[in-house]
Amino acid sequence: MGLAAGFDKNAEVPDAALRLGFGFVEVGTLTPKPQPGNPRPRIFRLPADAGVINRLGFNNQGFAAAHKRLLGRRRETGIVGVNVGPNRESVDRAADYVTGVETFATLADYLTVNVSSPNTPGLRDLQAAAALDDLTARVIEARDRVAERKKTPVLLKISPDLSLGELDDVVAVAKRRVIDGIIVSNTTLARPKSLIERAAREEGGLSGKPLFPLSTRMLAETFVRVERAFPLIGAGGIDSAENAWRKIRAGATLVQLYSALIFKGFSLVATIRREVVRRLEADGVALSAAVGADAKAFEREAWPR
Repeated sequence: MGLAAGFDKNAEVPDAALRLGFGFVEVGTLTPKPQPGNPRPRIFRLPADAGVINRLGFNNQGFAAAHKRLLGRRRETGIVGVNVGPNRESVDRAADYVTGVETFATLADYLTVNVSSPNTPGLRDLQAAAALDDLTARVIEARDRVAERKKTPVLLKISPDLSLGELDDVVAVAKRRVIDGIIVSNTTLARPKSLIERAAREEGGLSGKPLFPLSTRMLAETFVRVERAFPLIGAGGIDSAENAWRKIRAGATLVQLYSALIFKGFSLVATIRREVVRRLEADGVALSAAVGADAKAFEREAWPR
């Protein structure tokens, strides 16, 4: 179980987060140059819905500051990934991702190419087949060139708002370019009918419990298409051991959370770990046997609304 990107935007506390019980931590999203992000207010809690809307816009201190911190950290047990994206005003966004790979490939345990935030105009266009193919080709070439001895895994983080045809294209590119995994998913621009908070009208990406049905359905759809070519990380709406288990059954080898910590605190980490282990022991199955076991069943359900 991992801490999703967004909590530690500037790689300030990865080891402290690992000590809270996470098996891996993802820092960022980081951009080449520092940027302030979108104007405030830009984060909105939906307590009655257990959700959050953000339109932060990749606010961070840039690659150099994070690189210095990661270079100086005491390596502890646990995995630290680096999530990279482009500056808002960048002319060549693919080049920004390449710079991120060049900067962090020898420091990170894995790299995440974030092409799915809804809060940077035009960013999600990079998920289109031709653009994604060019981007991933350049990123993989940079990774192979920089990290000759250690081929740092490269993951894609995708949107839950893709159509199934667009998802087909993403998976086809990921297979062709030999991407090491996909994170399903980022926040959504959709607003489920179940939302009751007035803040649900705010623009930005919705995360937390209301995202769970859509992100989990997209996870199952991705699992079926990937055909076990590479692992998937399930993110979006995990706030209990039951939901973590459902992500695994939908196709996740690993899971991530963040928004639930706002409402339930860090004790949730130990609770989920303990209860999932208890479930595995009670069922007498290995975790690997549970991954994707219900993916086909999820596909047959009505589309989340």
